[in-house]
Amino acid sequence: MAATAPSLCGACTSFTGGEMGKPTEQELSRALAVAKYMRESGQDPYWLAKALLNLNYRMSNLEQVMCAAEAYLRSGLAEREPGQRVRAIEAVKRADARDEPQSGEFSDGLRL
Repeated sequence: MAATAPSLCGACTSFTGGEMGKPTEQELSRALAVAKYMRESGQDPYWLAKALLNLNYRMSNLEQVMCAAEAYLRSGLAEREPGQRVRAIEAVKRADARDEPQSGEFSDGLRL
């Protein structure tokens, strides 16, 4: 049976087309190490390594937000938890705002 190509969801431009398995810890660790090498050696012509490293960093921030939200749901309004949620959300916002390319421009200066 031939595999079908993933399709783009028009409104959100995210890929759809079946489930994708989560990488094992070993697979993720190796992929991140290779991505780091690619970035450091300037061998990332399509920004795949940059995207992987950025998404991994953002995921760690979002996991902190999820943990803070779970703690809130479990225990209600504890004295210190609102501050933890705010700090976790602010960390995600800072990561998103940092190094944002200009609209329609790639980091190497190419334009759309």
